[in-house]
Amino acid sequence: MLESIIGEAGTWSMESLLICMGVAILLGAVISVTHKLTAKTTNNFLLTLFVLPVLVQVVILLINGNLGTSVAVAGAFSLIRFRSLPGNSKEIISVFWAMAIGLALGMGYIVYGVAIALIVAVVIIISNKLVFNKKDDTEQRLKIVIPENLDYNEIFDDLIKKYTDKSELVKVKTTNMGSMYELVYYVRMKQNISSKEFMDDIRCRNGNLLVMLERKELECLEL
Repeated sequence: MLESIIGEAGTWSMESLLICMGVAILLGAVISVTHKLTAKTTNNFLLTLFVLPVLVQVVILLINGNLGTSVAVAGAFSLIRFRSLPGNSKEIISVFWAMAIGLALGMGYIVYGVAIALIVAVVIIISNKLVFNKKDDTEQRLKIVIPENLDYNEIFDDLIKKYTDKSELVKVKTTNMGSMYELVYYVRMKQNISSKEFMDDIRCRNGNLLVMLERKELECLEL
């Protein structure tokens, strides 16, 4: 049951080829749906996860049984996904998950591929629901630009305390050739508080420079 469906001489029959490609497509759908249920993502990335197993399987097949070369080529293909923006940890896991299934099916191990897909899907869903999904979805990302002559350490403390229940300064960097500072906070707004009033009060102190309030997940969605 756990043996490869490839012939002893390493040759593929048309029937076994179609079976493996069909299974790869189905398991790609499993990966795509699981990722959609457990992470913020885009339709383009879901499509990538859907077709990646069958593409990796085809690469392994074209190498004609040379496993070392197959893995190297498949790894090179996977780097295409990271050309624009770096992925977060969940996206990287999903990419390697899809590659592992494609590798198994490319060698003819259908049972291994199905087992990898189902076991990892169950582990991801359970861990996401019970262990790793405890973060507060109401947290937002606040970015403020201030002139270099302002002391960012305390200038917004009273406003943040007034409008938010929770705040954390996570990044400070210079911008505009060092003439300005960019501050990034993670904040959780108080209930029944106007975000417009919050931003207007900040603008009065930073000289009407940039103030941005967005969901934390938006900084990594466009992939």
